Amino acid sequence: MVKEMRLLGSSNHQWPLCSVYKQNPGFVKLVASVLVLGVPFCLFSSRSFEYFASSLSDAEVDLTPASLHAGEPKCDLFIGDWIPGTSAPAYTNETCPFIQDHQNCIKNGRPDSDYLHWRWKPRDCELPVFDPERFLDLMKNKSFAFIGDSIARNHVQSLLCTLSKVDRPEEIYCDKLDKSKTWSFPSYNFRLSVIWTPFLVKAEIFEDNNGVSISETKLHLDNVDESWSTRFKDFDYMIISAGKWFLKSAIFYENDQVKGCHYCEEKNNLTDLGYEYSYRKALENSFSFMASTNHKAVVLFRTTSPDHFEGGEWFSGGKCDRTVPFRDGEVEIKDVDRVLHEIELQEYEKAVSRNGLIIKLMDVTRLSWLRPDGHPGPYRIFHPFEADANARVQTDCLHWCLPGPIDSWNNLVMEILVNT
Repeated sequence: MVKEMRLLGSSNHQWPLCSVYKQNPGFVKLVASVLVLGVPFCLFSSRSFEYFASSLSDAEVDLTPASLHAGEPKCDLFIGDWIPGTSAPAYTNETCPFIQDHQNCIKNGRPDSDYLHWRWKPRDCELPVFDPERFLDLMKNKSFAFIGDSIARNHVQSLLCTLSKVDRPEEIYCDKLDKSKTWSFPSYNFRLSVIWTPFLVKAEIFEDNNGVSISETKLHLDNVDESWSTRFKDFDYMIISAGKWFLKSAIFYENDQVKGCHYCEEKNNLTDLGYEYSYRKALENSFSFMASTNHKAVVLFRTTSPDHFEGGEWFSGGKCDRTVPFRDGEVEIKDVDRVLHEIELQEYEKAVSRNGLIIKLMDVTRLSWLRPDGHPGPYRIFHPFEADANARVQTDCLHWCLPGPIDSWNNLVMEILVNT
């Protein structure tokens, strides 16, 4: 059992800007300490061409029933291969100012670059490269939100980097913790938001200044988090996701009464219902809420993005040193990611049948599992081995380098929105 896994309103609202908070040095130190210490969850080689020549064995990593996928009937977007690509990334750390330091692998001195030159190829069709101008034309006079944890923030930064090649976004909102933001694309009257809500439901989170839990999280599983529910009707499109935070120790509440817990029975003498119970309840109630509003937004439900810690977890010396994608059946997906994914597919299938909810599946689990080479690893900080080649540093094997594999998710978003 995994003990801990830390990631990591309306248009009339008067929203503060991040720059306001940056004027307060004390606040900056506090936020910096959280980001640096507490958010780890917070060119081809000969092997590259060997990988290209091989094909995936679905029997080895059969995670996704095709009947649940959002692609065209003739093509499942989520079953395919990572193949060597010939084009350069759509942006670099020098052309995009929106990359968070912890994901800025090039700037932080990551020495290899092969991970930048793979593209996702569905088995039965071509997946067009994301076209930022076409996307912005589609989003003219619209609003789009990413709702979830720090992986959602990781993804929105990828999208921002690509869209900024066409129109320069203006930040019009930032919360005090620098986690939820909104940008405006003035030439298109388009607003893009990210809302940090790691559980989707109401949560009382107890952490110290370094992001380390000092007590169990209190999850109110029957109350959808107001940080996004109160703004749901403001958005025309959204990508909603969750996952890893449910592995944390937590006490579950329903109807304001303690229902059980996850990884806390010894301390609180409660029934351990497991993270499976809380994750299923959170998704079920979130989908139920969206359907009840009768707001006709287009919702993309993104499945879990697996981590690739090997030899331990983030808190016990785990690393991710691979420099190419997995070979066919090389390593099986972790049990915890398999369970999360199964719950997601089951709850998605239920959500599809709900009246009043337009929902599409964005199943990135399998294609992301095949990319252990795409994480910052030790290069979540600036040149970690510059002073000491043998320095022991914390690694990030959950979030994605920017640019990196997560940029391919934008290709999927565009294809799902346009052709399904």
